[in-house]
Amino acid sequence: MSTTPRTSAHGTTRSGEPDHVPAPEERAPLTVGLLIDDSLDRPDGVQQYVLTLGAWLAARGHTVHYLTASSERTDLENLHVVGRTVNVRFNGNRLGTPRPVPRAEARELMERLRLDVLHVQMPYSPFLAGRVVDAATREEGARSAVVGTFHIYPQSRLVSAGTRVLGALERRRLARFDAVLAVSEAAQEFAQQAFGIDARVVGNPVDTARFVPPPDAPLVPHRRSDAVPHVAFLGRLVDRKGPRELVDALVRLHDDVPALGWRATIAGRGPLLDSLRAAVERGGVADRVAFPGFLAEEDKAEFLQDADVVALPSTGGESFGISVVEALAASRGVVLAGDNPGYRTVMRGLEDQLVAPRDTARLAGILATWLTDLDDDVTREQTVARQRAAAARFDVDVIGAQVEDAYRAALATVTR
Repeated sequence: MSTTPRTSAHGTTRSGEPDHVPAPEERAPLTVGLLIDDSLDRPDGVQQYVLTLGAWLAARGHTVHYLTASSERTDLENLHVVGRTVNVRFNGNRLGTPRPVPRAEARELMERLRLDVLHVQMPYSPFLAGRVVDAATREEGARSAVVGTFHIYPQSRLVSAGTRVLGALERRRLARFDAVLAVSEAAQEFAQQAFGIDARVVGNPVDTARFVPPPDAPLVPHRRSDAVPHVAFLGRLVDRKGPRELVDALVRLHDDVPALGWRATIAGRGPLLDSLRAAVERGGVADRVAFPGFLAEEDKAEFLQDADVVALPSTGGESFGISVVEALAASRGVVLAGDNPGYRTVMRGLEDQLVAPRDTARLAGILATWLTDLDDDVTREQTVARQRAAAARFDVDVIGAQVEDAYRAALATVTR
């Protein structure tokens, strides 16, 4: 499958080759509606999927409409707020549950936009996305192709049971979808279990160019005479992301190898911040662990590039791992990721860098190994090269092209 690299202002790709000239069947621009039942104001995984894919599609010459349950953004063209939301927690995340959208409003929107493709983020609410899907099918002979992307892998039995109930209620409407994608094998499996649908795995699109160090940067972090190895964590400070487990391992590392110098930065915000600070104080490592809080998007790449070890020991409930892909693309050290189904998709070929977060002694030992082998440049350079190759599989140029192919295949079934 061919992909279309992003171009510079000078009309060349990132590799310096001339701009891609699309084949004739690729030239017709599409009008695409990216529908999310939640707000587009938060930087969570589904929101990143929609925004990254939308920007790529627009750069390809397609017309992109964003359909969302709520938003205060003013920077997006063709943003349509459909209904309102009520905040709830689901699968370890804070989500906005949409209130019912009047059917007449949904019909009017679909008639006005005249979409070629309606791309629904799944699971979805029957009262928002469901009604928009109905409206997109109302005009015989002029309907939109409906494509879905399934995003979740359940963190708990309650989430699994609730999604299965939703799948049973939506069985008739699901037959209207012309194609369904899943962001990982884990999400694919759960889509089959919960919704009874056969989804094709197409990962999350990530703009890896934002994270890869410049070509002249050394493959491993620079070393100053006064520097000590740096362990970095970046993510929400919630149970699922594993910051407790990382702190426990750092305390154990300090106890087991007290002479080893290191520092750690746990970047992010969330409800665990106070308890994490208390834990490092009790463990005697408060002078080694920093909590800088929220990290702006423009600062993430430099933060990840500076680390000797990026530790993302999520305990579960992950359907993919956008943060892992970003770290793999950026890191000049090693990336360690929690051994859970979603992260395994991203870490394929890097299984020796998956860790069991709750095995504190083992995790501390792995950290010690990587922090004491800093002079083994050959191993580190090989590791970094493998990591960047793994990240490249999910670059937006690669994934965007696969999604666009799915759109055109779905449209072919609609117009036959």
